[in-house]
Amino acid sequence: MSEATLALVHAYYDAFNRQDAEGMLALLADDVRHEPSQGAARIGKAAFADFLSHMNLCYAETVIDPIVLANAEGTRAAAEFMLDGRYLVTDEGLPPAAGQTYHLRVGAFFDIVEGQITRISNHYNLADWIAQVEGR
Repeated sequence: MSEATLALVHAYYDAFNRQDAEGMLALLADDVRHEPSQGAARIGKAAFADFLSHMNLCYAETVIDPIVLANAEGTRAAAEFMLDGRYLVTDEGLPPAAGQTYHLRVGAFFDIVEGQITRISNHYNLADWIAQVEGR
């Protein structure tokens, strides 16, 4: 079962890299819980779709070489990867956007139920991202 979970998480990041929101949403449970590194959790596909729309407006990002691990039961997974990005449109409460590029280490954790992602928790160093986009 862990092989299927590994394939599921890789498919999620493949869809992310294609900016294929529908492809990402197809891998999620209807009541998916998204826990961003900063901010409140959002519940459900509609809330996640809104998040993706906002992110695609403000950022152009690519996941680089994700390493994915899963437990033997295939119910939990973790990924670590580098994120290459360009800051396109100023996001609320963040520095002004001017097309700055960044390279950021990200960790993500997943819960899987019956072949669908039910939780995504993303973690990264916001202070590092801010320093990069401010040119420090």
